[in-house]
Amino acid sequence: MSAKLYCFGESGNSYKAALTLELSGYDWEPVFVDFFKGETRSDTYRAINPMGEVPVLVDRDVKLTQSGAIQQYVVDKTGKLGGTQADKYEVLRWVLWDNHKLSSQAGMTRFLANFLPEEKRPTEVIAFTQGRLKAAYAVLDAHLEGRDWIVGDDITVADTSCCGYLFYEEPFGFDRADWPNIDAWLTRISETPGWKHPYDLMQRALTA
Repeated sequence: MSAKLYCFGESGNSYKAALTLELSGYDWEPVFVDFFKGETRSDTYRAINPMGEVPVLVDRDVKLTQSGAIQQYVVDKTGKLGGTQADKYEVLRWVLWDNHKLSSQAGMTRFLANFLPEEKRPTEVIAFTQGRLKAAYAVLDAHLEGRDWIVGDDITVADTSCCGYLFYEEPFGFDRADWPNIDAWLTRISETPGWKHPYDLMQRALTA
């Protein structure tokens, strides 16, 4: 029986989990959640995840929420994308950094700048969070100087976490051309066998 990932294409956090599942070769399938029509607020969905969020992984008798937990579950089940034993805590450090400093800001900024009606977009808030994102990009770009991957000599969940929002085309203040080390790193990720764009891995809730 395939594991099921409750997700939708626009969700960068869902993409982290989906890409990790895909690159590890895990037997999984996406279950579309219609976020923009309020499905995550429904009683039916809250029975799946009381937090009212995606992604959710259901794998037989295991149910997990939060992308980082799902990624670690895949590492533990497959032995892939975790790096060496010596890398374990460095990988975790970058996943936690991403969740706090990069993806949390990118997800909110991208939502405010693209998925709210234009007249309701809080321009000052967007500008503020874009400033915080610029600081995060600078940290990541500097770390990637002279490196192929965030940790170690191969792709890990540190990479599939930190790239979660950076392959989306919707504008939110990230231009790959401004960050050459990030740009080269994203190219390496996209050239990894099995890589897919988020909209090829998961159904979109909104049409382009």
